[in-house]
Amino acid sequence: MTSQPEIAIPSTSTSISSKPYTIYNITLRLPLRTFTLHKRYSEFTTLHTALTSQSSGNQPPPVTPPPKSYFSSTTKSPALAESRRIALEKYVQAINTDADDRWRNTSAWRSFLNLPSSNVSHRHHAAVNGAVSGQPITDPVVWLDYHRDLKTSLHDARLQITKRDQATSAQAQHESSAAAKKHLVKAGTMIQGLEQGLKNLGNDSWGKESLGDGEMRRRKDLVESAKKEREGLENLLNAMATKSSLDGAIAQATAGDREKLVNAQGHQDSKKPSTGRVLGKETDRTRALDNQGVLQLQQQLMREQDEDVDVLAAAVARQKQIGIEIQEELAVQKDMLELMDEDVDRVQGKIDVARKRIGKIS
Repeated sequence: MTSQPEIAIPSTSTSISSKPYTIYNITLRLPLRTFTLHKRYSEFTTLHTALTSQSSGNQPPPVTPPPKSYFSSTTKSPALAESRRIALEKYVQAINTDADDRWRNTSAWRSFLNLPSSNVSHRHHAAVNGAVSGQPITDPVVWLDYHRDLKTSLHDARLQITKRDQATSAQAQHESSAAAKKHLVKAGTMIQGLEQGLKNLGNDSWGKESLGDGEMRRRKDLVESAKKEREGLENLLNAMATKSSLDGAIAQATAGDREKLVNAQGHQDSKKPSTGRVLGKETDRTRALDNQGVLQLQQQLMREQDEDVDVLAAAVARQKQIGIEIQEELAVQKDMLELMDEDVDRVQGKIDVARKRIGKIS
């Protein structure tokens, strides 16, 4: 069951026309975006009539809209406009939250709120279940929804890789790596479904809806971008796993070499007197030290070098995190532009329909 959008009417405004009227600003909050609709009172009464006639049993909604006022105008009475705004907000919220969804499933309700048709969510659900095995996504609307799910999977994989890089224990690193691989495998299957869906365009598998050449190129670019992003994340995860293996091997080898060096040095000290050191190669720091002191100095220098390497690694990790955050912000901005592009296409379609109707009237 899909979650219902959050609906509110936070404010009103007055139209700029020869005969002004009150406009009620409806705010809809969806999972991926928020937008505002502008409706007048007569549209609410028309909606109420349509909901009653389209619902099963001609059952009216649980709440009725406020009655029409014949002796006062909302444009001249702010108090009346505010009380009507509150009543209309309760009206739409009651329909939206009621346990009976017979009114929400009508075309009048979805057309009033500019929501997609009721079968879109079912098609999307079926496509998501079918594309797990790599089946093509051949519905234009579901294709875009599925692409958003793909971006979410890639985003989750990126977060898991970041957690793996910041993990301090081997168990946490393993869990993050497994989760990242799971998201990347899912993303790979989704990319196959999207790519195959575009290839099936020539077989009329898109039904009655068709896409222009520009839209086809845009969707192919989206798939290619997702493929490159997935490959980059997979290569990064593999590189991190290889680096961890090498670090473990180097740590073991370094510990063994140091132990051999200490044992060899102690063995030489037991056989050779301290006067066996070459004075010409001494430094100011080692000249006054015996063999044991030189060994301690060497160990101290190695610890200082290890600390410098740790500081450098932390700086590199910070730079990497900044780069990841910039990439995430760019992805969000790109999604917003895509949503704006979809809104423009939908408005352009409505304008074309209106022009056709005007042409028929004239």
